[in-house]
Amino acid sequence: MFISLAFTVVEFNHLGMLLKRSLDHHLSIIFGILVELALRTDLAKGYRSFSQRARILTETWARENLYCPACPSDSLQPTPSGKRVIDFTCPSCEEAYQLKSQSHPFGYRVMNSAYEPKIEAIRNGTVPNFLFLHYNPDALVVSDLFVVPKHFISESIIEKRKPLSKNARRSGWVGSNILLGNLPLDARISIVKDGREIPKTVVRESWKRFTFLREQSVYSRGWLTDVLASIRQLERETFTLADVYAFEKKLAKLHPNNKHIRPKIRQQLQVLRDHGIIEFLGKGSYRIRKS
Repeated sequence: MFISLAFTVVEFNHLGMLLKRSLDHHLSIIFGILVELALRTDLAKGYRSFSQRARILTETWARENLYCPACPSDSLQPTPSGKRVIDFTCPSCEEAYQLKSQSHPFGYRVMNSAYEPKIEAIRNGTVPNFLFLHYNPDALVVSDLFVVPKHFISESIIEKRKPLSKNARRSGWVGSNILLGNLPLDARISIVKDGREIPKTVVRESWKRFTFLREQSVYSRGWLTDVLASIRQLERETFTLADVYAFEKKLAKLHPNNKHIRPKIRQQLQVLRDHGIIEFLGKGSYRIRKS
């Protein structure tokens, strides 16, 4: 009996997609990963507005699938409807999270809430952790999800927006932007990347690696984050003190009240070394340690 194996391009691509999904499913079972990235479209049938549908779908997905990266809790609790700033809290460790969702990848900056309350929250330690969820609007699945722990949130990554015009409903209101582009890659802990879930153990280890920042003052955390971001911009494993000095002007702009930038850089390198983030090789050379 002769069986035709002729496929159109569309049929071949579809077959490849099915095989990939099957492989991902079996790998998820092997490694103990629950891959449930589809948004529940049935919940949005009663809404006409695209923004309302997107909000319902992403918030529902988050409520049913999110876990706490900071502790072993496998669930997060949604806060009461209408509560500002915080969307979820952990029932075990009480970590607070704010969810930001959109249909296109997150870029250099993300619009956020009012500027002055944001700065005040950073200074008094009440700023939440931030979850950034990017979903595919056509396939209606979660494409990427990463969390930025609050110990990476400092004043230097918050940008003040222009006040709203006199004709605006909230005339004079001043909002803020979160400058994701100013953060080191270490601050963006992936939970879902390119449509694949990252194992919980990896997520929690990435979180744990930088919890020492919480022992630092708000001012010191800002400096450590900015120096680490400068190191990461070099895009190489080994670097020299002179390489980091090249960011002196940028760091001076981020910290205008500090007139001793180079000593401050050396101080941050020592702290990063003491906590196992970088390794001193001698003669002004360093290496980034792998997690």
